[in-house]
Amino acid sequence: MVWGMGRVRMAGRDCMARATAMSAKPVRSVRPVPGHRPACRTRAAGFRTRRGSRILRADVVTFLFGAGSMLGWSIWRERAGETIGFCNASTRRLPDGVSHAIDLDDEAAVRDLFARARPSLIINCAGVCDVETCERSPDFAWEVNVVGTRLLCEHAPPEVRLVHCSSDHVFGGDAGPYDEASPTAPISVYGRTRVAAEAHVLARANTVVVRAGLWIGPSATGRIGHLDWLRHRHERGLPMTVVADEHRSAVWATDAARRVWAIARSDVTGVRHITATRTVSRPELADYLVRRFDLGARFALARRADRPTPHLGRVDLATRYQDDLAAPLPSVVGG
Repeated sequence: MVWGMGRVRMAGRDCMARATAMSAKPVRSVRPVPGHRPACRTRAAGFRTRRGSRILRADVVTFLFGAGSMLGWSIWRERAGETIGFCNASTRRLPDGVSHAIDLDDEAAVRDLFARARPSLIINCAGVCDVETCERSPDFAWEVNVVGTRLLCEHAPPEVRLVHCSSDHVFGGDAGPYDEASPTAPISVYGRTRVAAEAHVLARANTVVVRAGLWIGPSATGRIGHLDWLRHRHERGLPMTVVADEHRSAVWATDAARRVWAIARSDVTGVRHITATRTVSRPELADYLVRRFDLGARFALARRADRPTPHLGRVDLATRYQDDLAAPLPSVVGG
């Protein structure tokens, strides 16, 4: 997910019954990057609910952070049981059914949240995932992806199970296949923040890091993720360039979300990979999606070396495990 800046909306009630409305603290912002809205956020104290939404209860089972991201939205749509979704505090329009907002790098807000409610499960998909934004604003990327994860680990009740959704960007490519024991070797700021965040998670008991490649499916905004990126830019007549020599695992978002829920409800810990039946190139994937969904989109090709920001090479995710949670998911192309 790429964090978006926007007007902060204060809720009329805070997240617990009988609590009074929360007061704002001085706004803190991060220096914006020209052309990149995610690099600037305004912040109000604490976590908030949208007017008219249900209040947070202390007996909520699952907290899902980053519910507006590509991964988070897919997991949210496959939820079962009592689940509360959170977007970042600057989200201008919360996705359907999501009524809470918090910045995990706001320590006061995180501390206050867990002083009021103790879930039994946390799934964390929050973060800034746009590689170019991370390259241009590395401090911003570190604050959101690493500091936010550290604060979540520090303030969440120690008995709570934590599932952290990471990325194949912890690897650079061209030295795979990569299983859970393969040394990480990120080539981008984004990848390095993912590695650092994973270290905080794995230092905590009862946690699991889930790494995956591309999740293909609808997004909450209609603009992010490979499928909606193709559709959105084509509909607006915007140019598109696909990296020809990037190969990754690509699975349907619904399948991946169901796998995350299965892992979350299991007792496995450590690192788990979501693998696919095959690895696909980005042009092969784009061609397939254009045909399958009748997008009519056209795109140019470029090589990794010609792009201004780092791109992965061939990242073939594998697994060292043989249980049902390790079974490869059907590849989007030829799966």
